[in-house]
Amino acid sequence: MSNELANIISSDNSLVELGLDADTLAVAGGATKGNKRISIEGRVFRKIVGGKEQSVNTDNSMNVIIVKMAHEASRTYYNQSYKKGVKLSPACWSNDSKVPDPEVKSPAALTCADCPNSVKGSGQGGQGTACRLSWRTAVVLPNDPAGDVYQLVLPATSAFGKEDSGKWPFRPYIQMLANNNVSAGKIITKMQFDINSPVPRLLFSPSSAVPPEMRETILNQSKSIAAENAVKLTVYKTDGGDEEEVQPSTQEAMPEPTVNKTAKASAKSEDVTDIVKKWSKK
Repeated sequence: MSNELANIISSDNSLVELGLDADTLAVAGGATKGNKRISIEGRVFRKIVGGKEQSVNTDNSMNVIIVKMAHEASRTYYNQSYKKGVKLSPACWSNDSKVPDPEVKSPAALTCADCPNSVKGSGQGGQGTACRLSWRTAVVLPNDPAGDVYQLVLPATSAFGKEDSGKWPFRPYIQMLANNNVSAGKIITKMQFDINSPVPRLLFSPSSAVPPEMRETILNQSKSIAAENAVKLTVYKTDGGDEEEVQPSTQEAMPEPTVNKTAKASAKSEDVTDIVKKWSKK
């Protein structure tokens, strides 16, 4: 970095708070090389920057603020076996888990529902499905809400399922908040590993309210390019040397829960204030 640019940034830190715009990213070579994400591989929280591990949090839980979420789960199908550290492009993928992406060259079916790779038992060793569901989110850390936006990709086991003693998988957790008329971006969310799961699985619960003075910052973060990129499934081709999508670890390859798309949130809503009070005592 030049001294001139360093001086400019130090005089106005808002220049870097919301990330890069689309034009700058396009000319500079894309957004992925500086991508920041949180991985749950190995049942620990890992900060990954530009594909390299920067730090590890071995605590069983971690607080985040969800600033943006994909509206639907996505799907990815790999026709090659997972190898740690090896980057592979999926053979097929879908941003909405309904139909293959238009850029897929040879989809196995016209819709995900009719695809043999999304049938239960089609996964490795007859477990789960060969084409795997995941949910993409963008989060910030409560102690640095104006700082880095991290991508958090949740496997199906972390995204779907039932409540367990005041803790929810991701989608039921969001439904619970919605039942209580609370937006996810107004709550500091506690995510913790399910100690009874054989693979890394996260459960979510409300920790406390986002302070009013932080809410405008969270709103700005939700509109940032970094947040937009975090919730999109973007696949890069190997042609021209672009970075490929990284295949998820087989540690997450357990039977996926049944996703009932017609199911509605429970009519009986638990009061979120009581939940927050309960967690604040622990």
